[in-house]
Amino acid sequence: MINTKEKYPFWITEIDDCYKMLSEIKMGEVKTLGFSAGKREIKYVTYGKKQDYNRTANYSSACGAFNPSYYANREGKAPTLMIVGATHGQETEGVAAIMNLISLIETGKDLRGKEVPDVMDALDACKCRLIIIPIYNIDGRARCLPDSMIDEFPEGLRHYGQGRWKDGSLCGYPECKRIHPIKDASGFLGSYFNDDGINLMHDNFFAPMASETVALMKLCDDEAPNCVIALHGGSNTTNELLQPDYVPKYVNREVYALATEIAKNQEALGLKTHIRPIPEDDPKTPPPFNLTTAIHHVCGAISSTYESNEGLIDHNAFGAEEILLHHYCLFKGMFEHKW
Repeated sequence: MINTKEKYPFWITEIDDCYKMLSEIKMGEVKTLGFSAGKREIKYVTYGKKQDYNRTANYSSACGAFNPSYYANREGKAPTLMIVGATHGQETEGVAAIMNLISLIETGKDLRGKEVPDVMDALDACKCRLIIIPIYNIDGRARCLPDSMIDEFPEGLRHYGQGRWKDGSLCGYPECKRIHPIKDASGFLGSYFNDDGINLMHDNFFAPMASETVALMKLCDDEAPNCVIALHGGSNTTNELLQPDYVPKYVNREVYALATEIAKNQEALGLKTHIRPIPEDDPKTPPPFNLTTAIHHVCGAISSTYESNEGLIDHNAFGAEEILLHHYCLFKGMFEHKW
């Protein structure tokens, strides 16, 4: 098992290390989102002033009145942006990037000891309210022993991520989703899941099974963010924003525009790029109504999943620093986008 932090000290992803950093925050405010199925505290950080949107209705009702401003009148207001890390506990790339972003905001330097002026200049100009959840699925993160999947074999990712059935075979993707909650069917519960075996990406959002889901939806409704990006790991993908399903087309257009801006930032650093196109045709198999979609329908946010390269021993592997730079391109794009 590889310990990435030993080789790259900026790779901070373990719960104790992350929460120690949060305890030292001075520029922001650390709050409790809620508690996991395993009774672990989920913390988040806010920077900037909370917006008063003069709400008179929930989002659904406001849309029913043909005027979302009844839910959140954003005219002339600075944007509220939210970043969510580790919806799946073994996908630690976003956690490492978040902790480096927090270090930048708090000290002016990231955990490499480097200034990143283009990201910080964009954040300063944005004047946004920034909400950061470093480790959303804290049960899953506690269950995953490696601090990253860098230099792991794909089988290791499947073991730590989706887990194993009772016969010892790997659950794998997407078969790990055929039984949900998966806890009673698993021999080893992977880090995709909270301690009740619930994959937080695929909760029943109209009657939530997980306390984590209830807490996140409440926060999204309370803050009414303009944009919510959930940071995931996608094996050895070339980093990309995924297009959400079951949302208005303008949301897909905004995600595409943001992805285009991120790609320009990546190109400027000589990094690989990939832009997911706007979906045109209805798929033969209905896509899931997942966490990304649910967030939009709770608060109207431009909501997307960011799939990061995980640095597996496989083709197209990115290194730790390259993964971090890709996330900086994402953050800069979020801060510069005209919300």
